[in-house]
Amino acid sequence: MNSSQILMTYNAILTITGKMLIAAQNSEWDQLAKLEKECRQLTELLIINDPEPILDEQLLQKKVKIIHQILADDAQNKAITE
Repeated sequence: MNSSQILMTYNAILTITGKMLIAAQNSEWDQLAKLEKECRQLTELLIINDPEPILDEQLLQKKVKIIHQILADDAQNKAITE
Protein backbone atom coordinates (compact mmCIF):
# COMPACT_ATOMS: atom_id res chain seq x y z
CA MET A 1 0.00 0.00 0.00
CA ASN A 2 1.21 3.48 -0.72
CA SER A 3 0.66 6.51 1.53
CA SER A 4 -2.57 7.64 -0.09
CA GLN A 5 -4.03 4.12 0.05
CA ILE A 6 -3.19 3.90 3.72
CA LEU A 7 -4.89 7.21 4.49
CA MET A 8 -7.91 6.21 2.39
CA THR A 9 -8.18 2.99 4.40
CA TYR A 10 -7.97 4.85 7.70
CA ASN A 11 -10.64 7.28 6.45
CA ALA A 12 -12.84 4.34 5.48
CA ILE A 13 -12.42 2.91 8.98
CA LEU A 14 -13.33 6.31 10.43
CA THR A 15 -16.49 6.44 8.30
CA ILE A 16 -17.47 2.97 9.44
CA THR A 17 -16.83 3.71 13.13
CA GLY A 18 -19.06 6.78 12.78
CA LYS A 19 -21.80 4.59 11.31
CA MET A 20 -21.22 2.09 14.11
CA LEU A 21 -21.78 4.83 16.67
CA ILE A 22 -25.08 5.80 15.04
CA ALA A 23 -26.15 2.14 14.91
CA ALA A 24 -25.30 1.70 18.61
CA GLN A 25 -27.14 4.88 19.57
CA ASN A 26 -30.20 3.60 17.70
CA SER A 27 -29.92 0.06 19.12
CA GLU A 28 -29.47 -1.33 15.60
CA TRP A 29 -27.46 -4.33 16.75
CA ASP A 30 -27.54 -6.27 13.47
CA GLN A 31 -26.27 -3.22 11.59
CA LEU A 32 -23.60 -2.68 14.24
CA ALA A 33 -22.40 -6.27 13.84
CA LYS A 34 -22.25 -5.87 10.06
CA LEU A 35 -20.25 -2.67 10.37
CA GLU A 36 -17.89 -4.24 12.90
CA LYS A 37 -17.14 -6.96 10.36
CA GLU A 38 -16.38 -4.35 7.66
CA CYS A 39 -14.13 -2.46 10.06
CA ARG A 40 -12.28 -5.66 10.99
CA GLN A 41 -11.68 -6.45 7.30
CA LEU A 42 -10.15 -3.02 6.69
CA THR A 43 -8.04 -3.29 9.82
CA GLU A 44 -6.76 -6.68 8.67
CA LEU A 45 -5.93 -5.13 5.30
CA LEU A 46 -3.70 -2.61 7.06
CA ILE A 47 -2.04 -5.35 9.10
CA ILE A 48 -1.41 -7.54 6.04
CA ASN A 49 0.27 -4.67 4.24
CA ASP A 50 2.71 -4.04 7.09
CA PRO A 51 5.26 -2.53 7.15
CA GLU A 52 3.68 0.76 6.27
CA PRO A 53 5.55 3.14 4.04
CA ILE A 54 7.17 6.05 5.78
CA LEU A 55 4.78 8.99 5.75
CA ASP A 56 5.89 12.58 5.48
CA GLU A 57 5.08 14.86 8.41
CA GLN A 58 1.82 16.18 6.95
CA LEU A 59 0.46 12.72 6.12
CA LEU A 60 1.56 11.39 9.49
CA GLN A 61 -0.34 14.18 11.25
CA LYS A 62 -3.46 13.37 9.19
CA LYS A 63 -3.11 9.70 10.08
CA VAL A 64 -2.76 10.48 13.79
CA LYS A 65 -5.82 12.77 13.68
CA ILE A 66 -7.89 10.07 11.99
CA ILE A 67 -6.76 7.45 14.51
CA HIS A 68 -7.73 9.74 17.41
CA GLN A 69 -11.19 10.19 15.87
CA ILE A 70 -11.54 6.43 15.40
CA LEU A 71 -10.58 5.83 19.03
CA ALA A 72 -13.07 8.46 20.22
CA ASP A 73 -15.87 6.80 18.23
CA ASP A 74 -14.83 3.40 19.57
CA ALA A 75 -14.88 4.66 23.16
CA GLN A 76 -18.41 6.01 22.69
CA ASN A 77 -19.50 2.73 21.10
CA LYS A 78 -18.14 0.78 24.06
CA ALA A 79 -19.89 3.09 26.52
CA ILE A 80 -23.20 2.49 24.76
CA THR A 81 -22.84 -1.25 24.34
CA GLU A 82 -21.56 -2.07 27.82
